[in-house]
Amino acid sequence: MQIELISFGKISDFISNQILEIEGIETTDDLKKHLEKNFPGLADIKYKLALNKNLVQQNSEIKNRDSIAIMPPFSGG
Repeated sequence: MQIELISFGKISDFISNQILEIEGIETTDDLKKHLEKNFPGLADIKYKLALNKNLVQQNSEIKNRDSIAIMPPFSGG
């Protein structure tokens, strides 16, 4: 399966925007485990995922060619 990975803020310092070929990852929870294993710095910070421009509130299914954004904490004003 192919997904587009987009990173923002300090996360983009160690995870660049890229197209990933991944197998055996079917949900956003699976993807978080995979990313934290491959990018240990990610496990030490809080972050949110957005799946196809929608903020992930609960474990969600990932499909081929989905776009996943990894975002650090943010606040509005």
